[in-house]
Amino acid sequence: MQASDESAFAEYVAAGRDRVRRTAYLLCGDWHRADDLTQIAFVKLYGAWERIRDRGALDAYVRSCLVRATVDESRRPWRRERTVETMPETPVFADLAEQVTDQVRVREALAAVPAGQRAVLVLRYFEGLDVAATAKALSCSEGNVKSQTARGLVALKAALESGGTDGSGSSGGSGSGGSGKGEGGGQA
Repeated sequence: MQASDESAFAEYVAAGRDRVRRTAYLLCGDWHRADDLTQIAFVKLYGAWERIRDRGALDAYVRSCLVRATVDESRRPWRRERTVETMPETPVFADLAEQVTDQVRVREALAAVPAGQRAVLVLRYFEGLDVAATAKALSCSEGNVKSQTARGLVALKAALESGGTDGSGSSGGSGSGGSGKGEGGGQA
């Protein structure tokens, strides 16, 4: 890679690292895994940097790498961890307690949503992508994004109403509906 490409890559990473890390965290629910996923996405971007002609598409490419890495990692047997009853971090200030509690509840409920549906929800509602952009990022059809969004919202609502996760990282009855492509369209 040429020196100008190296500096452009370094500038891009410095500018987008925190945003990509937050997205990764929402996808996986763990800051350490989010760091790993962010690094994987940027390593893949580095390898493809010279082949990417449209620099305006860098965010989409990184998002796509991030979602694929998240789904790949969630399928690994050692990643099927169980959640614990109490969070290791406790809020220090009482006036922030309610806000922190709401964030924890949403993160725990998001962790109960299957990985593919969680990816769709994060891309649609955190990243602010529309259906077409989400479908492109996940390499699936717009219809699949719509159905996974609907299923993901049902699973998220059920997890919020039940007060947390079931400990298995899945949401029970809100699976793939027998389509065979399930969580995220089978191509994420």
